Amino acid sequence: MKFMVIVKANKDTEAGVMPSTEMLAAMGKFNEEMVKAGVMQAGEGLHPTSKGARVKYAGGQSTVSHGPFSMTSDLACGFWMIETKSLDDAIGWMKRARFDAGSEIEIRQVFAAEDFGEALTPELREQEERLRAQAGNR
Repeated sequence: MKFMVIVKANKDTEAGVMPSTEMLAAMGKFNEEMVKAGVMQAGEGLHPTSKGARVKYAGGQSTVSHGPFSMTSDLACGFWMIETKSLDDAIGWMKRARFDAGSEIEIRQVFAAEDFGEALTPELREQEERLRAQAGNR
């Protein structure tokens, strides 16, 4: 099962405060453990929302808003893509991650092709596989 682990932003990450050398070393060690175990597929930190934008869609139109955005619980400052046998396994891995007190993550399962049932026709499935293969070759 594939999961996206979303690291929630806080006032420090939104202010652009970078992690300490000790925190970077601890996260590097944790990431290395996940890679060696075949769990981690990707992981990145995100710049503050002051360097980002949002695109909102309504009535066939799109509207762009530039950051910074108000501090809410939906802001992210990083993510991992991991693959484990179950949600409980993903939780077990993430409980080992080192974060400062008050930090929060969210773990969400990623849809797999079979989750879409008959709506994902053989043609759409082939297109999806082809696009994934092309994206992976970059």
